[in-house]
Amino acid sequence: MQRRHLIALAAATCFAGGAFAQAAYPAKPIRLIVPFAPGGTTDIISRVLADPLSKALGQSVVVDNKGGAGGAIGAAEAARAAPDGYTLSMATVSTIATNPAINKNLPYDPIKDFVPIVNVAAAPNVITAHPSFPAKNYQELLAAIKKEPGKYSYASTGTGGISHMQMELFKSLAGADIVHIPYRGAGPALNDVVAGQVPLMLDNLASSLPFIQQKRLVPMVVAAPQRLPALPDVPTLAEVGMEPVNRMAFYGLLAPKGTPKDIVDKLNAATRQVLADPAVKKRIEDTGSIVIANTADQFAQQIKDEFEAYKQVVQKQKLTLN
Repeated sequence: MQRRHLIALAAATCFAGGAFAQAAYPAKPIRLIVPFAPGGTTDIISRVLADPLSKALGQSVVVDNKGGAGGAIGAAEAARAAPDGYTLSMATVSTIATNPAINKNLPYDPIKDFVPIVNVAAAPNVITAHPSFPAKNYQELLAAIKKEPGKYSYASTGTGGISHMQMELFKSLAGADIVHIPYRGAGPALNDVVAGQVPLMLDNLASSLPFIQQKRLVPMVVAAPQRLPALPDVPTLAEVGMEPVNRMAFYGLLAPKGTPKDIVDKLNAATRQVLADPAVKKRIEDTGSIVIANTADQFAQQIKDEFEAYKQVVQKQKLTLN
C-alpha cells in the first residue's frame, strides 16, 4: 500500500512539473528572424508586432534581420533553429512560395521545415504603368500588350520574388507576352519605372502609392479582396476575370518543425490578442496592409495553396533562375 502511494505521488509530481514547465514558456527572450533588410514592409510589420507581443508574453521579442538571397538566408537559418519556441521567423510569399517554387536548391522546404503559427497581415499589390504608357486603365493595358507582343517590359524586385512570379501568373492567364526585367529590390525597380526606363511593374501598394498619388505612376488593377479606399476607381484582379492572380503579399509567423503544439497555440493566441488591439491594427494598416490574424491551420493551408500555385506558374511559364 505504501509503495502504491509513493508511485502515485511521484506521478503527480511529474505531472505538476510538466504543467509548470509548459506554463513557464517563455522563460527567456524570443528571437524573431526577419529574412530581409531593415526598412521594408516585412521589417516594419515585424517591429510593430514585436513590442506588444513582448508585453503579452512577458518576455522580449527581439527582431533579428538576416537579409540576402531573396529571403532565403534568413529562412534557412530559421529552419535550422531549435524547435523550442525561442526562434521564430516572419514568412513572406517570397520565402515560402515563389522562391521555393523556382529554386530547387534552397536549403529548406517551405512545407516540411516549418510549423505555421499565424498569418499576421497581408498587403495588396498593384500593377502600375508609367504615364507615358499607352493605357490609362486595365482594359486599355490588356489591349496594348496583346496588340504588340514582346514590345513592353515589366520590372520586378528580382527573379523568383512575388513581383516576378505574380506577374508571370498574370501573363499566363492573360496570354500576354511582356519581357521581364529583374532588379535587386523594390527601390531600384520602382525608380526605373517612375523614370520611364521600364513601363510596367507589379508591387506592394505601400511602395507604389506615393508615386500614384504624385501622378508619377498610373494604377491599372489591384490584388485585394475588394477595391481599396485609396484607389476606389481601380478594379481588383478578381473583378476583371483574373481571380487566380488576385493574391496579396502576406507576412506570417513560423516556428521550426518539431515545435510543440502547446507553444504554437500560445503564440497564436498571444499574437491574435495583440492584433485585436486597435492601436496595433492601425499601425499595421498605416503600412497599407490588412490584419489577418487567423488560426495556425488556416495559415498552413494558405502556405500550401501559395506554393502549389507558383509551382504551376514555374512549370507553365518554363521559368528558371537564369
